[in-house]
Amino acid sequence: MRDRIDEGGREDATRVDYAALREVCASLAGGEEDDVALMATLACEIHHSDVRFDWTGFYRVVAPGLLKIGPYQGGHGCLVIPFGRGVCGAAARTGAVQIVPEVEAFPGHIACAASTRSEIVLPVFDAAGAVIGVLDIDSDRPDAFDAEDARELAALLSETFGR
Repeated sequence: MRDRIDEGGREDATRVDYAALREVCASLAGGEEDDVALMATLACEIHHSDVRFDWTGFYRVVAPGLLKIGPYQGGHGCLVIPFGRGVCGAAARTGAVQIVPEVEAFPGHIACAASTRSEIVLPVFDAAGAVIGVLDIDSDRPDAFDAEDARELAALLSETFGR
């Protein structure tokens, strides 16, 4: 765990312990093959692991170029997102992690919640390397996500869905 300074200048010692999170998720998801069940489990565990995570959920690829809301924690999300729109669409379209320090500066950002200040979105790949969805984590704090979050969350997704 690594301490960070929050907006009020206080140390935030509640940053996720990724090793512990991966252990818990592996224990809960072990042997499960249903992607929606896995997404629901991960959304819950990830969301409650860190105070920075204001909305945590998955958007599933349901047709070529189209994402629909999957399991999530937090307020309501957008129901449908085309690959050509927003941060989630960019992650699905490019297959690359998107870290957005300030969502208002991202061209084409879709405002599902007015409280969102920053966002990280990771593509979710199946064993064959096809994008089956994205993991979207929003924060009500600016610049809440970094390379460690991207690396650790990508490893968790790979371990879970890359069977």
